[in-house]
Amino acid sequence: MAWLFRQRRLNTVALTVALALVAGACSTEYPNSTFNHTTDFNTAIDGLWDKLLFWGTLVFIGVEAGLIYVIVKFRRRPNGADPKPVHGNTVLEILWTAIPAVILIFIAIPNVRTIFATQAKAAPDALQIEVIGHQWWWEFRYPEYGMSTANEIYLPKGRTVNFALTTVDVLHSFWIPQLGGKRDLITNRTNYLWFTPNADLETLALNGFCAEYCGSSHANMKFRVYTVEPEQFESWAQHQARPAVFPVSAADPAALLAPGGASVMAMQESGAPPDSAAAPLSVVSAPDTPAYHFPREQLPAYVIPTTRLPKDLAFEESLLAAGDAERGRELYSRSSCIGCHAVKGNPMSMGVLGPNLTHVATRHTIASGLYSNDAKHLALWIKNATKMKPGSLMPAIGIGERDQVLKTDVTAARGGLTDPQIADIVAYLQALK
Repeated sequence: MAWLFRQRRLNTVALTVALALVAGACSTEYPNSTFNHTTDFNTAIDGLWDKLLFWGTLVFIGVEAGLIYVIVKFRRRPNGADPKPVHGNTVLEILWTAIPAVILIFIAIPNVRTIFATQAKAAPDALQIEVIGHQWWWEFRYPEYGMSTANEIYLPKGRTVNFALTTVDVLHSFWIPQLGGKRDLITNRTNYLWFTPNADLETLALNGFCAEYCGSSHANMKFRVYTVEPEQFESWAQHQARPAVFPVSAADPAALLAPGGASVMAMQESGAPPDSAAAPLSVVSAPDTPAYHFPREQLPAYVIPTTRLPKDLAFEESLLAAGDAERGRELYSRSSCIGCHAVKGNPMSMGVLGPNLTHVATRHTIASGLYSNDAKHLALWIKNATKMKPGSLMPAIGIGERDQVLKTDVTAARGGLTDPQIADIVAYLQALK
C-alpha cells in the first residue's frame, strides 16, 4: 500500500509538471526570443539555423531508418543460423567516410558565408556606439553626438549601428536577444558587432543582458534598448548632448544662459569665476520643443522591473513629496556623489567612476535595469545601494545604514545623509531631464 501511495504522489507531481510545461509552451509572447527577423544580423542567423536544422533532420531520419532496417533484418530468430563473419568491406568503408564528408560540406558552406557576412566591417556611415562594461552596469557613448548615457540605448530604425565593445574590468558579454548578436567584451581588446534594425520595425522596448558570468551581480547587469524612428532618435540624441536642464531662480542674472544656449561650462572656460554663488550649478534653459524619449506608458510589461525590495530597507514616502530640488542641487554638489558621477552643466560634478547622470530623469530604470526609475526606488538606492543590489560598488549613504561592502555603519562624519536630505537629492535628480 505504501508503494502505491508513493507511486500516486509521483504521478501527481509528474502530471503537474507536464501541464505546466504545456501551458508555458502555449504562450504566444516570447520577449527575449532570438528567432526574429528584426535586423539583418538575426535574419542571417535564423536562416543559418533553418538550414542546419533541415540537414540535421535529414541525417537523423537517414540514420534512424538505417538503424531500424538493421534491427529488423538482422534480428535474432528462433532456430536461425549463425551470422556469417565479415572481415572488412571496402565499399561500405568508403561510403561511411564519403557521406559524412558531403554532409559537412553542406553544413560548412552556409556557416562560412554567415560568418563572413556578420564579421565584415560595418558600413562607413554607421552610427557608432561605444559599449563599456563595468561591474555591474553598462556605459554607452555616442561619439558622433558627444554624449554618454547608462543602461539604456536608443537605436534609429533603418540605420546600421556599429558597437565597439570594451571592458574596464572583467569579461562581459553584450546581448540583445530580439535584435541578434552576442559578443564578448574582453580586457585590453575592442570587439565589434553591427546590425541594422529593419526600417519597417515597430517602435519597440527590448531587454538586453550580460551573457558572460562576471561576478556576484552578473544576473543584475541588464539594460534596455529602444528602436525608434530616425527623427525621434535625432531628437533624443541632440537633447542628451545638451547640458542638464534644471529650473533655478530666474531672479539671479548669472543663472540665465547666454544667448544661443551657452552653458555654465562655457562661461567658466571664457574666464568667468567658478564661484558657486555667482554661477548656477546647472543649466536652466529648456529646448523650444520637448525632446523625445520613449513614453513610459508604452513600455511593455516584460521591460518593467519587478525586483523585490529588501525587507530591512525603508524610506518614508511622505518625505519625497517635500523634497526640494534646489536644496538637493546644493547638497548633491558638495556631497560624495560628485566623486563618481558627472552632470553636464554642473561643474562640481565631473566624476567618471559611475553612470553619467546628466539626463537621468529621462531614463526608465536605475541600478542597471534592476528597478524602475521613480522617487521611491531612487531614494532607497541612494540610501543603501549595497542592499538593493548585491556587490554594488556604490557605497551606502543613509545615516545608520550598514554598508554591505565596507562592513561599516554610515555616519554623518563619513558623509552620510539623513532621509530628508536624500529626498532633496532625489528631487534634484528627477529634475534633470
